[in-house]
Amino acid sequence: MSFEKEKQPLLPQAAGRSTCKYVLVIHGGAGTMSRKKSTNAQLKTYHDGLRVALKAGYRVLKDGGEAMDAAVAAVAALEDNILFNAGKGAVFNVAGKNELEASIMLSKPPASHPHIPSSRRGFGLTLLTHIRNPSKLVRELYLSPSAAPHAFLSGENAENIAESLGITLVNPTYFYSQARWKEHRRGLGLPDTPYPPGTHESEGESKQNSSHAILEALDMYPTGTVGAVALDIRGCICVVTSTGGRTNKLVGRIGDTPVMSAGYWAEEWGTKSGWLKKTWNTIIGKKIHTRMAVGISGTGDGDYFIRQATASTIARRVQLLGEPIITAAQVAVETLRRDGGVGGVIVLDSEGNVATPLNCEGMYRGLIREDGVPKTAIFDDEVLE
Repeated sequence: MSFEKEKQPLLPQAAGRSTCKYVLVIHGGAGTMSRKKSTNAQLKTYHDGLRVALKAGYRVLKDGGEAMDAAVAAVAALEDNILFNAGKGAVFNVAGKNELEASIMLSKPPASHPHIPSSRRGFGLTLLTHIRNPSKLVRELYLSPSAAPHAFLSGENAENIAESLGITLVNPTYFYSQARWKEHRRGLGLPDTPYPPGTHESEGESKQNSSHAILEALDMYPTGTVGAVALDIRGCICVVTSTGGRTNKLVGRIGDTPVMSAGYWAEEWGTKSGWLKKTWNTIIGKKIHTRMAVGISGTGDGDYFIRQATASTIARRVQLLGEPIITAAQVAVETLRRDGGVGGVIVLDSEGNVATPLNCEGMYRGLIREDGVPKTAIFDDEVLE
């Protein structure tokens, strides 16, 4: 059964609700966005797009749904939004083609699918050319160990399996956007035309482009991955990422988005507390957590994320060194910057703490908690809370 036909799997409201929080944090890419070159209308359009994604995920979480489904809902909304570098509006490679990537990882198996072994952890996809929503496909494959027993698939065979699961493939022209095409051609020192076959303005693109004429300044376009990290009422954390990669990347290039430990990570582990800490927590009425979880999604220069295993390194610092997630995340993005890498990360732990550090001018990002109020930010001096 395809994701499009399947309702969000909701569990009984009472199952595990207790005092658990639910939180969703997203990013829509990072880069060299310029406040001086941005108009209020441009900024509003991007903030609105982030809010749509946050609300899509929030609707799942508030009804007791899975972190997995909330993260996919949020990322799918960004994939469907031409403003972001994923799905519709993804960047072109050096050959003028779109090659998409996506991934999913959970801190523990989803309660709605108890047959998934805890060892499965996550799934990555790359070199997709016909999948409208890679985030939905990566969810389907994660939940289908018999159809895809591996942790990483690519290209044509991944899409063949998608068809066997009932997912409809799309013509590659679906991903085209005029602004991205111009970005691709100008990056190679070429004129804007000719347009790819089947995408000329006379074939239906003109109306779409006129509606997005406000976004012609490419400084506002995200250059990285979109992603979401969700925490549900059962304490499960899920990370979902999706991207078109780098503009004018080599054909067949694989970035950090589908590489487990580089661009994404989710993990849960047991914790130990001494008697003094346990006594103090009891006195002040603080809940004692015997399990801890964290989820990380990165966006930016993927080659640097791969070389530094950025996502899992953050988790290791939290788990082994006991660092707060903001400290571990800040160290990671600063290390990227020292090596010449541009980007940022979003991090969420099982206590609902959020970190969104970046080392560049901007990162499209958003946060929504139990109160249902979406908060968004773009530039490096803006805060979500």
